[in-house]
Amino acid sequence: MNNKTTNEEITNEEVTNEEVPNEEPMSEENMAELLNAVHHNGLVALRMHFKAVEGQIVKLEAYGPVFVYHVQDEAEHVYSCGFFLRELIARFQSGNEPAVWMASFFIDLMKNKGGKALPQPATSEDEAKAIIDQVLVPKLIEEVREEFAPEQVHAGLVWNEEYGPVFESGFPAITEGNNVCAIPLHLLYTHLQLNRDPGEIVLQGLYNIRKEHGLD
Repeated sequence: MNNKTTNEEITNEEVTNEEVPNEEPMSEENMAELLNAVHHNGLVALRMHFKAVEGQIVKLEAYGPVFVYHVQDEAEHVYSCGFFLRELIARFQSGNEPAVWMASFFIDLMKNKGGKALPQPATSEDEAKAIIDQVLVPKLIEEVREEFAPEQVHAGLVWNEEYGPVFESGFPAITEGNNVCAIPLHLLYTHLQLNRDPGEIVLQGLYNIRKEHGLD
């Protein structure tokens, strides 16, 4: 494989850099106002599609504020999903149907009846490692190979000097230029813990590579 990785996937600002997109540091008061506004906008957006919606703001050490929303279906089963601050700001500012985008995650979750709470956080490093080894990585490898079958796709864990463990995937058949993308494992794990499909990030990176080489 070509060892050159694409920093577009590693440093994707919508999900890995949760600082508010502002040149000047924000005061605590302005930050509180921003968080309240984003939280409110999320509630309004989801209530356009669902009757019962609640939300909360939690802070993750590596990613800052995360907005977790809880939506009930008609059977009053609750589904929960988390969103990063920067991606919500970008979506609301884009005007690209943020309500439809947010609702789509819950619609996907509701395909499995009975509700879906956020996974319980790992209580130890060993437990987290087991989730990564037994759930996250096999899921990613399966999704990547199914998406591009019968084409051969490289997928697995590697060590990156700057980011630590990353999930790397790419196309051995591409021999010129960049042929792999690498995404920090902790980011993919966080998506899993927020009931988000981590495979979407990987697949997006792979389709970007194919686009660069005129394959799609």
